Amino acid sequence: MIRPSNRLASLTVLVALVLPVAQAMAQQQVPPAPEASAPTPTAAPIFPQTDPANFTASSPSKETVNAFLQTNWGYDEDRVWQVQAILKTSVEGISKVVVFLGDKTGKQKPTGLQFFALPDGKHIIAGDEILAFGVHPYADQRALLQQHADGPYRGSASKDLELVEFADFQCPHCKEAQPNMEKLVADFPKARIVFENYPLPQHPAAFGAASYGVCVGKQGGSDAFFNFAAAVFDGQDGLNTPDGATLTLNSAVTKVGLDPVKIAACAATPATKAIVDSSIQLAKDIGISQTPVLMVNGRQVPIGGISYDVVKTIIEYQEKLDGITK
Repeated sequence: MIRPSNRLASLTVLVALVLPVAQAMAQQQVPPAPEASAPTPTAAPIFPQTDPANFTASSPSKETVNAFLQTNWGYDEDRVWQVQAILKTSVEGISKVVVFLGDKTGKQKPTGLQFFALPDGKHIIAGDEILAFGVHPYADQRALLQQHADGPYRGSASKDLELVEFADFQCPHCKEAQPNMEKLVADFPKARIVFENYPLPQHPAAFGAASYGVCVGKQGGSDAFFNFAAAVFDGQDGLNTPDGATLTLNSAVTKVGLDPVKIAACAATPATKAIVDSSIQLAKDIGISQTPVLMVNGRQVPIGGISYDVVKTIIEYQEKLDGITK
């Protein structure tokens, strides 16, 4: 029986399920790079031969695991993998899955990943995270977002291609992601691009900014909201003090032609707080623990950590998976 390496941290699995091979390996603990004098690999990795003795679990099937990995990794044409084992564990119905991962160019040294498939056939445990699993792993989250992601939106009224951004007005990475969000508006005119508030507790002004945004959207509509959001992100440093936050938010409200006094009064109501809390709960329900995150028809993409070209490629790939024609 094989002995999977114990150096596989949970984040390795989580990152590798989303990011390109090069980035996933660059950010995690992996075997040391070859010495400078070593020849540069130019061929795809040769994985160890699989052993039928390492496939002792009846579920999930190798075909299901491969379909799941194809859904997650298929956007990257250079990525290659091999399901190395699907093993019974001491807990009835829970199986250990071991995968070897590399890329066709051979530039990245192959590594191993492992996760545990749960008896429901719809979830896996990767490190300390529970992730959706199966041939269509994003279907449930997509349905949840279609039903409950009701924040301001740009683009199409149709939810065939729905891009839901979860962001925090006081999060520097969220500010950095905004130019990419603008590019998505231009590159995917048929998409419905929704903003959902996810103010993090470590940002003291974020909840108030989110509340202001809710009221701007109510009183001025989506166009006013997105102009307000751009102004707040532009003046984000002003949120670092209570007085600065008030000035920054009131200035953004004024820029979109609304009354700061009325918006402040609206933002202070229990009804507005409940709307922000509902958006936070939606983020938690679909497993979001950081910002910014973009949900692409239920697929989680950490837009703060990858290039725009990769984000665009993932969206185009998800369109194909969901049968969306341009």
